Amino acid sequence: MGRLIAVSNRTAADPGARAGGLSVAVWESLKSTGGIWFGWTGDIVENPPSDVNVFRDDGVEFVLTDLSPNEYDKYYLQYANSVLWPVLHYRIDLASFDPDAFPAYAAVNERIAGIVADRVEPGDSVWVHDYHFLLLGDSLRSAGWNGPIGFFLHIPFPPPEVFRALSEHQQIARAMCAYSVIGFQSQQDQANFTRYLVDDCGGVDESDGVVNVFSTRVKIAAYPIGIDATGFEEAAKTEKAREAADRIGRFLGGRSLVIGVDRMDYSKGLPERFEAVGRLFSEHPEVRGRVSVTQVAPPSRSKVEEYRELRQMLDGLAGQINGDYGDLDWIPLRYLARSYEREELAGLFRIARVGLVTPLRDGMNLVSKEFVMAQDESDPGVLVLSEFAGAAEQLKAALLVNPHDTGMMADTIHEALTMPLEERQQRWRELRDIVQSQDVAWWRERFLKDLETLHEGSG
Repeated sequence: MGRLIAVSNRTAADPGARAGGLSVAVWESLKSTGGIWFGWTGDIVENPPSDVNVFRDDGVEFVLTDLSPNEYDKYYLQYANSVLWPVLHYRIDLASFDPDAFPAYAAVNERIAGIVADRVEPGDSVWVHDYHFLLLGDSLRSAGWNGPIGFFLHIPFPPPEVFRALSEHQQIARAMCAYSVIGFQSQQDQANFTRYLVDDCGGVDESDGVVNVFSTRVKIAAYPIGIDATGFEEAAKTEKAREAADRIGRFLGGRSLVIGVDRMDYSKGLPERFEAVGRLFSEHPEVRGRVSVTQVAPPSRSKVEEYRELRQMLDGLAGQINGDYGDLDWIPLRYLARSYEREELAGLFRIARVGLVTPLRDGMNLVSKEFVMAQDESDPGVLVLSEFAGAAEQLKAALLVNPHDTGMMADTIHEALTMPLEERQQRWRELRDIVQSQDVAWWRERFLKDLETLHEGSG
């Protein structure tokens, strides 16, 4: 395999953004192959971009482009985040369909594909990431690139009947099939896309996840993304982690900590989680004054109206719970709409008795895996996980819940709080073994091996 060429909307050009997620996933391969990372600078300029920002850092070349105000509005805010994001999360009701948005989205995909095409060389492998660039593979083929192109979707893919809500659904699907390999977080996502290609596009599902459709053959598979398991385990033992644990420990006063950490996004099920916490204190009064819930929820996409409404809803629910059940020396629910560093979160996870990861729909959810790796093996906490998170397919030893059933969630939190030590340890060991063995390196190597194998087989 030659150089790895990565394409994503946001990159790890900022060294501070290399602690986890996509950055960890591709960074080592980019460094070892002398690869290139293409993406957006994060800047918006008045005049249409005519040049790129090129620099090298730690053996990786970055090729970044600005967005014009119209591109930022139509491609990024409108189509990517106000159409694709809600529809792919099964929330058609929250999509805002703008007829001018898709042409701008397609134009940005084409423009960045042109930038990539100017710099790829024979022997390179291109790996495109996420919903911002569903069309980029097709544009790159049109620009003359015949080498391997892989695509990985970091968020869910819905059933065909939901995907069809996009008026451009067939155009998008046809463009996606220009990729050599298409990866999803879960087997459910893989099945949804395969069913769409078969039912709506006349595709033939062949063996080993290969679908023959649109006069081509594309490999479709689930590649559940992992974390830097060892790195996060070590992060939970750092001085910064201990300081964070000590800070919240002074507030806890010996009470059990229940913690949730999520971006403030309607896909995360935060209102339902808050309602479940209220029911916990209502229906299990013995835990009042003995349990404190902390929710960290940094704001997300503040320019989108739905997120402002979500913030107001959470403010109201938190105030109601604390007003109904709080006491002079006890706040039942602490709600922190700000970000914390990786080591600080690891420290909070380590001392938590329960971790709440209850999205309404999630591609994977790496917080669940981070919670597992932060635990103290002598007294581990319990993971309460939504059955609609991609991680539920792997983390079967967690307590799985339906996040829409707030009564069930309340009872499950109570079960986690009262679980005997021996059962907690057994469940944690099963979860740890999976997170360690199926880490971010395992994910990356599986995907790139399939991309290389498929290309060799077609060559």
